[in-house]
Amino acid sequence: MDFMKMMSKAKEMQAKMAGLQDDLAQIEVTGVAGAGLVSVTITGKGELKRVAIDPSLMKPEEAEIVEDLIVAAHRDAHAKAEAAIAEKMAEMTGGMGLPGGFKLPF
Repeated sequence: MDFMKMMSKAKEMQAKMAGLQDDLAQIEVTGVAGAGLVSVTITGKGELKRVAIDPSLMKPEEAEIVEDLIVAAHRDAHAKAEAAIAEKMAEMTGGMGLPGGFKLPF
C-alpha cells in the first residue's frame, strides 16, 4: 500500500472515529443477573442509565444479595457493550487491513 493511500485511509478513519464516539453514546445494552431479578442498562461508553430490581428482592436481610446482583448485572452489561464496540470497530476498520486485536484509541 503506498503512503498517500495509507494517509487517505487514516483521514477517513479519523472521521469515522468521530462518528463512532457519537454512536457509542447512543448504544444501550442491558445486563441481567439472578435469572432476571436484577437488570442494569448502560451506554456503549459505560454510563449507567437504569437499574431495575424485582420487588421480591426488597427485603432488608437480602440487601447484600441485591448488591451482588447489581454488580453482576453491570458486569454483564459492560461485556455486552464491549462486544458491541468490537463489532462497530470491525465494521469500521474492515478495509484497513489492521491486525486482529489491534485497538484504536477513542
